[in-house]
Amino acid sequence: MNYPERRHQPTEERPREHPTSGWVGLLLALLLGGGGFLLVVRGEPPAVIGVALTFVLLRGLFTLEPNQAAVLVFFGKYAGTVRKDGFFFVNPFYVRRKVSLRVRNFATPTLKVNDQRGNPIEIAAVITWYVHDTGQAVFDVDSFESYTQIQSEMALREVAGSHPYESQAPGEVSLRSHFGDISKLLTATLRQHLAVAGVEIDDARITHLAYAAEIAHVMLRRQQAEAIVHARERMVEGALGMISGALARMESDHIGALAPAERATLVINMMTVLLSESPAQPVIQLGDRHAPA
Repeated sequence: MNYPERRHQPTEERPREHPTSGWVGLLLALLLGGGGFLLVVRGEPPAVIGVALTFVLLRGLFTLEPNQAAVLVFFGKYAGTVRKDGFFFVNPFYVRRKVSLRVRNFATPTLKVNDQRGNPIEIAAVITWYVHDTGQAVFDVDSFESYTQIQSEMALREVAGSHPYESQAPGEVSLRSHFGDISKLLTATLRQHLAVAGVEIDDARITHLAYAAEIAHVMLRRQQAEAIVHARERMVEGALGMISGALARMESDHIGALAPAERATLVINMMTVLLSESPAQPVIQLGDRHAPA
């Protein structure tokens, strides 16, 4: 069975720049209510209609706080959005849905994903967002809060799976050593995922990053081994530099000419002293005990 392709047409926000003041509506309701009260006192039949209209007008009054909007719907049709704070009056038959425009944030759960090299890792982030298009947020997705949370987890998985946990080559972007770049990429990815919901991402930061428990011990041992190898390389480079300097100084100061075998022995002894983890024990040659006195 062939299903028709769904073509999404975004609902653009239509702001109402000059909504009617609520004091005007309240005044009309009071005048109508006062007239209805007089008719009730006189026993006139239209009194019931006047009182009913008063309650209808009162239904059109509402207030908005700063950073709050009201989406208006008239019998299924989008009638606009009021973004100003204050006291307003609209058509009493409008259905009003208030939407917060304040900046919000939430922490994603700790997700277990595979990085680019297939290593299982744990990652979590804090997402800062706000609604910038109330039309899309209300009409283009079922629940923009739930949609934002689910898409944020998907975007975090996508970014974590496209980069290694640790870089093994110079200039390679990794999750651990390039927090700034990863945060920018996560923010851009989230904006793409949430554009349909009228949600704008203000910031996205990784708050938790670690190897999964099943490989954490092995990876820790590997990091320790790499650190030891790196330290040994630095020590060998330093020792060679010191030995080269010492030999050059001996030759320049004419301390003594060394035969190739003696030079090799000196180098070996100095390397042993400089690279040994235990204190060196000097050996003093007192001469050959079998030599004649």
